[in-house]
Amino acid sequence: MYPYSSGMPYSSHPSTSEQPKVPFGVGWVPAPVQQIVPHCTPYPLPATQSNQQQQEQQFRQNRNIQHAGGVTSCPYPPTSAPYPDSTQYPINHAQSMPINQHSQSQFNQHPNATYSAGYTPAMTSAYGYDSSNYHAQQQGRGNVQSFGHDQVQPRGHGHEHGHGYGYGYSHEHVQQSLNPRLTANKEGTPTLLPAQAFDPVKDAHDLRKAMKGFGTDEDKLIEIICRRNNEQRQEIQRQYKTHFGKDLIEDIKGETSGNFQKLLVGLLRPIVDYYCAELNDAMAGLGTDEEVLIEILCTLSNVEIHTIKNQYLRLFGAHLESELKSETSGNFKRLLISLCAAARDESGRVDPNKAKEDARELLKAGELRVGTDESMFNMILCQRNYQQLKLIFQEYESITGHSLEKAIKKEFSGDIMEGLIAIYKCVTNKAEYFASRLHKSMAGIGTNDKQLIRVIITRCEIDLADIKVAFERLYGKSLKSWIKGDTSGHYKHALYALVGEQRSS
Repeated sequence: MYPYSSGMPYSSHPSTSEQPKVPFGVGWVPAPVQQIVPHCTPYPLPATQSNQQQQEQQFRQNRNIQHAGGVTSCPYPPTSAPYPDSTQYPINHAQSMPINQHSQSQFNQHPNATYSAGYTPAMTSAYGYDSSNYHAQQQGRGNVQSFGHDQVQPRGHGHEHGHGYGYGYSHEHVQQSLNPRLTANKEGTPTLLPAQAFDPVKDAHDLRKAMKGFGTDEDKLIEIICRRNNEQRQEIQRQYKTHFGKDLIEDIKGETSGNFQKLLVGLLRPIVDYYCAELNDAMAGLGTDEEVLIEILCTLSNVEIHTIKNQYLRLFGAHLESELKSETSGNFKRLLISLCAAARDESGRVDPNKAKEDARELLKAGELRVGTDESMFNMILCQRNYQQLKLIFQEYESITGHSLEKAIKKEFSGDIMEGLIAIYKCVTNKAEYFASRLHKSMAGIGTNDKQLIRVIITRCEIDLADIKVAFERLYGKSLKSWIKGDTSGHYKHALYALVGEQRSS
């Protein structure tokens, strides 16, 4: 996606563009801010004569409106970058298209206006509820398809989701992405969907009642926290603090313990903050948990990584890239730095001729020479878009008779091998990759509960239903049966709720 090009001399072959998706799942929604920059959608379209004519006409209309004194004020107040020394994404000048400088004030009149170079995820009424009126929900849901800028209200708590990143999304693209059903079809099938008839005030009072006095109603905690998406959980926390003057996470910590507590606290954190905390924990103290770094950085999109980098700086006062440099070394460090740059082409365009060329380059860099040219693997696997990588993998297998994964295992070892294989698996079948992560967390003696919790929290609103199918196909038993055998008590029942399974004894 950004900087939108890997340097490939792409030809005019038909695009097999990956469908646009909302970062971090359907419960995480970007909202626009005031400044407008040249068009730099992560899914660039060729500029046609009709597009140029429409933009010229739009410019003239806006200019006439301005001269007539009819410019409407922007519905969003000016914002400043919340991160020290934060930088915006690089702009794809090759794909940039002229945008008139007055279009910000004409959001509602001109649906082709783009989002700015810095937009922030914010709570919205996209799922049918609004902070000012939570009981007009069904009417709100009917407006998802006709999402307009006046429906997105900047909130004082928007910073909890992380800002500071920016790329332009077209209004049409965001309209499409905000529909949970469309997003589920494009990215995967989630097991946790937004609760219907959502009332955060009632939920906040029910949670308070479940923890007040002697004893705790753990079943009520599961019923509410594990059956609301992340956006809804953030609103419940705000209402809880507003009504009772207490922090919900602190109350949860005081009333629960063990892995059940860790799961609930993880769910209550904004998803970007949760990722940042996992990365920080992986590098804190003696030693580094390289598997966590691989799982996160090798599987997320450019916009997600940029968001995490900015929020990491805000939360911990350090640049994520600097932390990675100090905690890793060698080829593995170079791989992580390349991924942290979030410069993968995400246009989805493919070039079969270039795929053949890259496959031959990988062969020459590995199996056809003494030693391995790690930089070539790093460059191709960290820059090419997923659709192009699929073609490269197919070409490599047709040339050599075996998969690139087998070649990586032969040519590499240790963390760099695990990182490259993670990229390979995410390209070929991401559901199977996360299924293997879940299996590894429960296989053998003991359970890696931290890994189990992380995968379920981060994937339940994106594609956990697909992961469940892949898990049973790969390992012969359902994910539920593995959870039942490795966990117990309220912790087990909470996991059941998140993976979309009914409670059992």
